[in-house]
Amino acid sequence: MSTNTRTRYFSSWIVAVMATVAAAIGVPQATATPTQVHPEGSKLVVLGDSFAANGFRFWADAEECLHGPTSWPTQLSELMGVSGTADFRDESCSGAAINATVGYSLVREAINADKAGAFGPRTELVAVQIGLNDSWGDLHNTTLWGSLLPCVFNLTDGCGLEAAEQGRLTDFRGVSGAHYAERIREVVQYIRYYAPQARIVLVGYPEFFPPQKDSVCVTVLGVGAYVQPRGEGLIAYFDRIDAAQREAAALLDIEFFDTRRSTRGHGLCTDDPWLNGLVDPRADAFGIPFHPSAHGDSVVAQGLYERFGR
Repeated sequence: MSTNTRTRYFSSWIVAVMATVAAAIGVPQATATPTQVHPEGSKLVVLGDSFAANGFRFWADAEECLHGPTSWPTQLSELMGVSGTADFRDESCSGAAINATVGYSLVREAINADKAGAFGPRTELVAVQIGLNDSWGDLHNTTLWGSLLPCVFNLTDGCGLEAAEQGRLTDFRGVSGAHYAERIREVVQYIRYYAPQARIVLVGYPEFFPPQKDSVCVTVLGVGAYVQPRGEGLIAYFDRIDAAQREAAALLDIEFFDTRRSTRGHGLCTDDPWLNGLVDPRADAFGIPFHPSAHGDSVVAQGLYERFGR
C-alpha cells in the first residue's frame, strides 16, 4: 500500500503507532490466493474491500491486495474445504470501491476473477462486500476513509448531520437502495450469466456503534475511550449503507447477509468488541483500526457457511 493510499486510511499519528508495533512484534503474513485455474470455475469467489480482505502491510504496493490470514473469506474457505485450492478465489482488496477513482473497483475485481477462471458452472457462491469506500453525494467526492478521522477527532465541529453538506463527511444523503443497485447491476448480471448456478450474496457491514445513539467513540490502548459527542452524520451513513444494501439485494434478486445483526452489541467501545480500536487488546491489539477482529470475522464466516456454504 503506497504512502498516499495509507494516508487516506489513517492519520499520521496512527500510522506511527502501528508502525512501531509492527516493528516490535512483526505484522502477520497475508495469505495468497491460489494461482491455479479451474476450467469450470471456483466454488467460492469473493469480491470486496478491506472489510473482506482485512490484510495490511505498511510498505506494500498499492496494487498488492493482501488477504489477512483470519479474514472472513479465508475462514469461510476453510469451513467449505476449499482453502488453498483453485476452488477458492479471493479478489477483495483494501481501498476497493464500487466506483473507484483510485485503486480497485468492483468491475476490476470481477474482471480479475474472470481472467483467473473463477466464474463457471461449478461456482457455488459469490460473496460481495463493498460500498463503504464510495462517494455517494452530488455536492462533493468526499469518501468515508478520507473524512472519518478528521471528522471524529474534530472536537470543534464534530460529525453532525451538517458535516455532509459542508464536505467534511461523505454525503450519506446520496445513499439509497436504488442507487446502490444501479452501481452493482452490471457485475451482478455478468456473474449470473457466467456462473448460472452460483448464489450471489451481498455481505453487509458489522455494527460499528450502538443504535439510537448520537455519539461515536473508539477505544484507545484498551484502557479508555475517545468520545465524539456529535456523531449523528457518521451514524446516519452506516445506517443508510445497511439499508441500501438490503434494498439493492431485493431489487437485484440476490441474497443479503445481515452482518450487522450477527455482530450486534459488539461494536467499538463495547464491553466485548469484535472491531479493532486503537491498539485495543480486547479485540486484536495490532489489527487494523475500525476493522473486524479475528473473532468478528469468524462470526461472519460461520454465519455465511451455515446459510450458504454447506
